Amino acid sequence: MRTLFLSALSSALVLHAPAGMAGPETERFIQKSRVVNCPLDTVWRKWTTHEGLLTFFGEDNSMELKIGGPFEIYFSKDAPAGERGSEGCKVISYLPRQMFSFSWNAPPKFPAIRNGDYHTWVVVTFKAVRGNRTEVRITHLGWLKGDDWDQVYQYFDKAWVTVLDWLEKSCPR
Repeated sequence: MRTLFLSALSSALVLHAPAGMAGPETERFIQKSRVVNCPLDTVWRKWTTHEGLLTFFGEDNSMELKIGGPFEIYFSKDAPAGERGSEGCKVISYLPRQMFSFSWNAPPKFPAIRNGDYHTWVVVTFKAVRGNRTEVRITHLGWLKGDDWDQVYQYFDKAWVTVLDWLEKSCPR
């Protein structure tokens, strides 16, 4: 039942972009997953709290787990405003301990995409697995067409693997 629900949810997110966002022009998406050596509750807190994000994702953050709340990861606190990280990104939805989604922008090195009005979005799902471990699946959706968008897609196809590496390293062995 859970798989059916999450499949329907992912389909709904692909078909219906968050409020204020145009729908994607392509159906492509990035999907990465990893089983990490942390219990589900721990992994949920790592992704959905200010303190948890500090354990693996960025130098600092502004995170409020509520619909429309900030989901801003700062990779460079000393950079000028607007170039610190995922500034302006918001929580889209969540189902406690199962799914969390947020809008996402491009890095500053892609100003044409970053400074536009359109953001992609990310759905992170969580599933407890045997041995007190957790499967984390990241699905990055909402890609538009064009050379600049292709470059950002290629960037995140690699970057989400790095984020999962950081998450895995933050969990005890």
